[in-house]
Parts: sequence; structure tokens; C-alpha cells
Amino acid sequence: MLPFARVTIIGMGLIGSSLARAVRTAMPTVRLSVSDADPQVRARVAELDLADDVADHAGAAVVDADLVILCVPVGAMAAVAAEIAGELAPDCVVSDVGSVKESVAKVLGDALPGVHVIPAHPVAGTEKSGPDAGFANLFRDRWCIITPPPRADEVMVERLAEFWRRLGARVDRMDAAHHDRVLAVTSHLPHLIAYSIVGTASDLEAVTRSEVIKYSAGGFRDFTRIAASDPVMWRDVFLNNREAVLELLGRFTEDLVALQRAIRWSDGDTLEALFTRTRAIRRSIIDEGQDTDKTDFGRND
Repeated sequence: MLPFARVTIIGMGLIGSSLARAVRTAMPTVRLSVSDADPQVRARVAELDLADDVADHAGAAVVDADLVILCVPVGAMAAVAAEIAGELAPDCVVSDVGSVKESVAKVLGDALPGVHVIPAHPVAGTEKSGPDAGFANLFRDRWCIITPPPRADEVMVERLAEFWRRLGARVDRMDAAHHDRVLAVTSHLPHLIAYSIVGTASDLEAVTRSEVIKYSAGGFRDFTRIAASDPVMWRDVFLNNREAVLELLGRFTEDLVALQRAIRWSDGDTLEALFTRTRAIRRSIIDEGQDTDKTDFGRND
């Protein structure tokens, strides 16, 4: 038995369009409705045949749905929730895919009283965006973290968990605040560092006569890949998870100063000990199945 028979996706960027493709592949009998604020995106979604219905407005898309997933930037959650509030069917589950959970839980809970609001975060993505960037296997063997609010209906939580399992994801549960601290370390701070390094390189570009880009090595190239991520989405992530990010940024700054000191005083033992420890972490990520040990990270380009 399917966990949900009628699913609506609001927002058809990378995650939303991947979700639509994954549902079509894994649960082809699900009635799938979608919407996006951008008429050009809606037209492209229709051309790609990613859904049974493409609605002009979010409110129209959610009618009769038993699962609604908001795939919009965190800063847009409140407006979308207000638009769909009066159109939701009884016992409908409303979830999302945002990288920040505590603020989303509050916004959706306040806007949708009495609704089964169960935030979630599939920890998957690429630096690309738009409906053409999605692919059905994006969530396969990736974690989807569900952060149910207190007193959430356990039956509904399990139905949402099973939905993500059907898409190939590995499901875990966390408290929303704990999720935001964990993701500040594993995702948000790395993106902030990448944006900063690439921005610095851009400032130096004129000074080095284009040599920064011309001679980009693997490390810098990988930073540019991360820094190419959707600017609106990441703006909202940092503004909505600022406490956790600032806390981790302070710790990172202290560690960076310690490294600076080790280099200044030619403390090779400290540098080697750190590099040995971080190399082991890389191996752990591969062993966990969250990346590949193929040359150049398994990329073909």
C-alpha cells in the first residue's frame, strides 16, 4: 500500500523536480500535482511531463492532496504556507525539504494550526538548479532527516518516513535544533567558507592577471562547485540558522588561528597530526557510502 496516493510539490527547482521524477519512477500510480511561482518554470515542467497537473498557484495545487512538500527557499515558507492554508484537505501532511528545520517548524506550525506539519530534510543536492537539473536517483542511499514537532502523530510520521524510503533514501529522526547544529558543521559552514574563498579569489583575479582561474587546481575547483549553489536558497539558510552558523564560525576561526600559528612557528607535528586526523574522516565518509573513492571523486567531467 502506498504511503500517500495524492502528492503535491510546491517549487520545481533541483530538489522539487528530482522529487517529481523520483515519485514518477518509484510510485508511478501516485497522482502528482506541482506548482512554481515562476511561469517559465511551470511551462518547462509541463514540457518535461514531470507531473499529472501543473497549477498556476500553490493553493490550487494542494486541493485533495494527502502529502504536500514545500521545495521553496526557507525565506519563502511563510508566504507559501499562507497561500495553501485554506485549501488543505483534512489529515493532509505538510512537509518540506529545507536545510534549516527549527525556523521552518515554527513558521509552518504558526501558519498551519491543526495541520500535520512534519518538517524533513533530504541531505542531497548538487550546485545546479532549475527543473532540468533534477534526476530521479538524487535521494538514493542519501539520508533524509525527519524532525517531527512534539506530539506529532506517529502514524503520519511513519507514513512520511516510508515515502522517503520508497524513493531510496535512508531515514533518520532528529530534534530540529540538533539538526540545525549538525548541518551547520556538515553543510552550512563549508558553503560559507567556499563562498568566502571564491570571493577572495575573484578579488585577486585582476592582480594575478587571470592566473587564479587559469591554473585552478582540484581544491579550488571544488570550492567553486560548492560556491555555484543557488544564492537565494543559501542566503535564506544563513539568515535562518544564524545562531548555529555563528557559533561554529567562531570555533572555526579559533582553529584557523591555531593553524596560522603552527605554520608561522614551523610546527610540523601539529600540522601532520591534524592532516592525519582529517584524512581518516574522509575514509569514514566513503565507508559510510556518502561518497566514492574513485579518482577525482568519481566525476566524469
